[in-house]
Parts: sequence; C-alpha cells; structure tokens
Amino acid sequence: MGASCLGSTYVLAQALPSGFGGMVGVGGSGGAAGAGAMTGIAVGAQAGSSGAPSIRANETSEAAKLTSRAITLEPLKPNDFQQFVLQTTGQRLPLFGYQFFENINASQAQAVGAMQTTNAFAPAEGTAVSPDYPLGVGDQLIIRAWGSIDVDVRVAIDRNGQVIIPKVGAVSMAGVKVSQSEAVIKQALAKNYKGFEVNVTLGQLRAITVYVVGQARRPGSYTLSSMSTLSSGLFASGGPNSNGTVRRVQLKRAGQVITEFDLYGFLTQGNASGDVRLIDGDVIFIPPAAGYVALQGAVNSQSIYELKSAGERLDQLLAVAGGLPITTDPRKVDLERITPHLPQPRSIQNISLQTAGTQGMQAALQNGDLLTFYPITPDMANAVTLRGQVAQATRMPWKLGMRVSDLIPNKEALITPSSVRKQNESLFDANRRARTSKERASDSFDATLWSQQPKLLEPKSLVLADQVGESIEEVNLDYATIERFNRKDLSSELIAFNLGKVLANPQDKENIQLQAGDVVTVFSADDVRIPQAKRRVIVRLEGEVQRPGIYQVAPNETLSGLLLKAGGLTQNAYLFGSAFYREEVRKQQTENLEKLLRRLEAETALSLAQVAQSGGAAADSSVIQAKLAAATMAQKQSLERLRTVKAEGRISLSLPASLRMSLNELPRLSLQNADKFYIPSRPDFVYVFGSVNTESALLFRPGLNVSDYIDLAGMNSGADKGSVILVRADGSAMTPQSFWRNEVLSAEVLPGDTIVLPEKQDRETTWSAVFRNTKDITQILYQLGLGAAAIKTLRQ
Repeated sequence: MGASCLGSTYVLAQALPSGFGGMVGVGGSGGAAGAGAMTGIAVGAQAGSSGAPSIRANETSEAAKLTSRAITLEPLKPNDFQQFVLQTTGQRLPLFGYQFFENINASQAQAVGAMQTTNAFAPAEGTAVSPDYPLGVGDQLIIRAWGSIDVDVRVAIDRNGQVIIPKVGAVSMAGVKVSQSEAVIKQALAKNYKGFEVNVTLGQLRAITVYVVGQARRPGSYTLSSMSTLSSGLFASGGPNSNGTVRRVQLKRAGQVITEFDLYGFLTQGNASGDVRLIDGDVIFIPPAAGYVALQGAVNSQSIYELKSAGERLDQLLAVAGGLPITTDPRKVDLERITPHLPQPRSIQNISLQTAGTQGMQAALQNGDLLTFYPITPDMANAVTLRGQVAQATRMPWKLGMRVSDLIPNKEALITPSSVRKQNESLFDANRRARTSKERASDSFDATLWSQQPKLLEPKSLVLADQVGESIEEVNLDYATIERFNRKDLSSELIAFNLGKVLANPQDKENIQLQAGDVVTVFSADDVRIPQAKRRVIVRLEGEVQRPGIYQVAPNETLSGLLLKAGGLTQNAYLFGSAFYREEVRKQQTENLEKLLRRLEAETALSLAQVAQSGGAAADSSVIQAKLAAATMAQKQSLERLRTVKAEGRISLSLPASLRMSLNELPRLSLQNADKFYIPSRPDFVYVFGSVNTESALLFRPGLNVSDYIDLAGMNSGADKGSVILVRADGSAMTPQSFWRNEVLSAEVLPGDTIVLPEKQDRETTWSAVFRNTKDITQILYQLGLGAAAIKTLRQ
C-alpha cells in the first residue's frame, strides 16, 4: 500500500508474532500479506533472521497517529424508526447490540494509542492454533532438527506453497494441516538423513483479505489474521450501520452463502455457531434489517430490537431482551402498531402476558411496533402496618379477626431503638458518648443501613445529671390511631383508640379489629402532648438542699413539697437568690435574643448612616471619617459581645425581698420535666455596673439602699441616675416608674443584687453610639429575662 492511500484507508493492529509487521491495510486491494502493509514501518522479520522488527521512534509515533485516526468511528446516526420513537415517546432509545461495537472500537483505539500490537477483534499473540488449521502462503514455520543434521531456521511458505530448508531443498507445505506439518518435514529430511529429531512450530501467521459489503458502517476490504472469524471482520468494519442487520449477517464464499451469524444469539446466549473462520477472499454481506420493534417502560433493557423474521413472536423477542423484571405488571401491555395503508396508520391495543395465544405472549410482532410495559403498583394488599413509637416499625400479614393486640402484644413492643441505645451507652463516659455520636453521623458509617432504622434521638446533654431519667422515651398510651382506606369509594377514616386499655385488657372494646391495609400509629409524649399530670416529670434540685439530686415529681406536687421530700433547706440557704430554670423558657429566650440582635444590627446601621450625614458638607472629612470609624468599631464590638450572651431559661419567682424566707412563700407553680431549681448560699457582695468610677462588687451592708451603693462606687459626671436599674438576686428588675419620684434609689439592697447605672443618652460614647436609637440595653436584656450574667458579659 502506498502512502497516498492512507488518507482513505482504515488501519488495524493485528496480533502477529513479528510485531508491527502485522499492521495491515484495509480498504484498498489488500496489498502484500503481512510485512510492508503499512508505510513508514521497517519490518525485519525475514526467513532465518532472529530478533524483533526494527521500528524507529518517529515512525512508530506517526504510525500510531495514523492508526488512531483511522479507527475512530463517527457517531452512529439514528435511523428513521429511532427518530419516530423519539417523536412519539420523547425517549432516545438505542439499537440493541450496537453498543457492543462501540465498546470494541473504543478499546481498540485505546490499544493503538498505547502502541499495543493486539486489538479487540484479532487473535492474541501466542493463542493456540487448532490442529486442523491449514497452512497457506505467508505462514511462517520455525523448524529445528538435531542429531545427524543440525537445522534451526525460520521460513515462510512462498507463493508456490513451499518452504526452502537448507541442505534439504523445497518442501511443499501449502494445504498441510498443522498437526501433520512435523511429519511432512521429517519425511523430507529422512530422504537424506537418518538418526535425527525434528520439532516444527508456527511463527507468524499469514494475513488474509476479506470484504465487508452491504449495510456496513465502513464497507471495504480488510486484511486480517488467518485465524480471524466472521465476527472479527464484522468488528473490524465497525459493525452494521443504523439500517443494517445484526441478526442475519451472511458469509459468502465463491458466490455461495456459507453461514449466517446472529449477533443477538452471541450476546444473549453466547451462541457462536455461525462465527466460522474466514479464508482469503471471503465476503461478509450485511443485509438491511427485516424490521424493528421498540420496548420501553418496565423492561430490563429499553431499546429498539431488530426482528429476525416477519413472524417473530413476543416471547421470542423478550427472550433476547433478557426477559422482564419481577416488577413488571403482566396484566397490561400497550402495543402501538403502524399500518401504513390505513387512513389512520397508528393504532393501539392492549395485550396481557398472562394470556396464551396470539393476544398474549404468542402475539406476532410487526415492523414498527412499540410496546410499553408498566410496573406493578407497590401496594401491599394483605398487610397491616405498625409505625411510630415502637420497638420495630413493621408490616404483618393480615388475618381474619386480627386485632390491635396482635400487632402490639405488650408494652415491651413500645421500647424504641433509641431507648435501647441510650441504655447501652449508659456506661459510656462523656468523651466516648460524644465520639460515638459523631461516628454515627459521619460518612464512614453505613448511611444506607442507618436510614432504614427508626430515628434515634441524640442525648440533649453530655452532662451525666442531664441524662438521668432520659433513657426511656414516653409513649402516649391514651391515644393511638388506625388509618383505614376504603378501596371501594376511595374514602379514608381515622380511628382513635386507647392503647393503654388494649395492653391492660385485650378483651376491652378499644382492641379494635383490623382490616387489610390498616396503618396503626403509636405516638410519643412529644408527638402529641399529653396532660402534664400524666407525664413523667424529672426535676433537679441543687445547692443548699439537705439531699440535692434528681427527683421524679408526683402529679400536682409543688416546688415546696419537692424540697420537703429532699429534706428541706440547709442553714446557709438564701431562698431569695434561688434560680428556677426551664428548658422551654430557655428556647424562647434564645429566639428573643436572636430577634434583638437582628433589630440592633438594623438600628446601628441606621445610626452609622446618621453619623456620616451629621457632619454636613462643610465639615472636615477627616473628622467625619474618624467619627464614623469609631462608631463602626463600637458597633462591631458591642454586637460581638451580645452574641456571646447565652440564654439560661431562668424564671423570676417574684419572691418578697427578704433575707429570711420560708418554703411556704415559694409560688405554687406546676413543675415540668427537666426543670432545675438552684438555691445558693447567701452571698456577701452587691454588684455595681455602668457609669461609676469603679465597676466592682461591694461588700453587703444591711440597711443600705441603691443611692448609698452608688455613692460608694462613685458616680461619673455623665451618669443618668434617674434611669438606674436594680436587678434583684431572684432575677427580677426594678426600673423607675415615676418621673417625679425615683423609688429605685430608695430601695433597700439585698445580697446578690446588681445595680446598673446607665449613661446619659446625649453623650457620644462607645456604648451609647451604637445603641443611641434603642432603649437602654440593660433594660432590654432584663425584659428578655437574660439575667445579670448578660450585663456582665457586655460590660467586659
């Protein structure tokens, strides 16, 4: 093949022992068999020579580029039926089996790009040759003899069908089978020698030229290995085009059809009975396809399938398509058919795969049929479902006479996986519990398996005291539901029942008889809030109590009664300074604090804008910039401090301001689960914050009022004494209520009280610059119930 032919030539890598001497040209006249078939490659495998072919690096690179370009396939254009299906269904269905050619040629291109000598459709080097392989012109033999004669030659069968052996002469080998080659050589040597041994092996195989014609993707002549089969030539040409058949590929030899090859049988059953070996001059003919049928919907492979014959049945095509998945509904299949000679050529009919005969699996298919398969409805017809606050959400087969007690036989069925996990982790320390919780939520955990389990609630706190009483989750025994769906009139019904009565007495009327499809839901005490008197209430008592600890509260039990149960107060108890905490209040305070932050951010932004505009056009720009920078810094610092404030959930008990109190003076409030009551010992200090000379704790002195303590701390010149706030130790706050008389200044101060003296709002300080357009920040915090700790945090 000349270099001028490479532009229109397909080049294929062949598995021939002498390396790139097996690279052969395709699409021309076939050229010389084997060596020299590819321009630019020097082949050094001659008879009697040893060593590999010599290929220069630049020639190798250029050959790889040409070969890679040659075997690159253009995308297969959709045929008319594919386009029709796309317009009809909106789906671009592929031609079944054609992806096989795409994969073969993709792997071939990758191999050539890596300068490998093997390809996807040629026998690999070193592959065993069958004993009946007939030797022909171009085959290479490696002949070794020892004894009375010493022979070690590599010879090729010439055009006369002979090999030339030194000291022996010409020996005819064309047509001799491989299994007989050693005997023929031995017989030729025996004419002149005695007492020797002979070994004959195959070297490089000859190349053959075959022709691929008809509806081929790349029709032309192809030079292949003599071990190639019909499928090798088919793959070498890229397979059929979008109109060619893959089920009736013909091999013609001397004008006669030798065999037909059905690629579907090879792909789906591994049947290669028609894949015969090629010989020189064979013609592979690809006729047009007999017809196409499209399968879509609930099938294993949504594709367009070729009909092998006009009378092919549905069951035969489904066998090729790999059958149907178990989720396909066999009762209904839509068959859309094209009858071109009718006024309305398109029609639809329904067939059932459960029906025998021509209206079912034996239905005869026609060219252009479109079959749509539907999945079954994932409806559980004979099941009842249990879900919610149960040990295991499940479905059970419904039986006649089945009742709620058959689903929930006892209270143990209500112990949730979360409760079990909490019990298992009760021995874990805080670090191990935190690590376990983190690993459970991490990607390394089996998320798929985890998602199938009921949701497990994480502990609210890693503090041991907060976990007492939280291991078992409460169940609402007074209320559970049955959801019932009536298939006849498509109505639904919600039936409520008392689960506690069912568990106490299975004969109770609340033990409702179930029907198929019922869904039974059990709720937790948090899903549907139950009366407080019926809930399990755990309260923590801390501080100056005779027996501080965690107690379960009886219904309607008061705080004073609970303290008596704990042995009463110690002698050092300071009941006025006691703190009562509730989780529900803490959440509300957190929300209020977030709202405050958002409001202050908006108001301070407006304040900064006013600072920027207050200088006027004639003002010194440097002064305005300095003023604006100071206000911006003040805004940032104050808001950052405010963000560090944490809600405590403290409730002011509004106790009478007295050093000595009895338990009877505590308010009668209903206790809730997770409440905390802390009674401190009496402190010896009073705290003074704000516009004073010294912000510190002053020693408590009986009988002194707020004004006295302000005098002791020293009031600044910019202090607003008329807006002073007294924060009591019980969490309440006193603010001036009258313009004419300030009762806060005259109020007696008790241990643990906090006095906050704000600055006048007309003074431009770091504090007031940010909050100039709001009420005093201290008053706002106490309106939110955030306590003295919040003020201390902001003043730092």
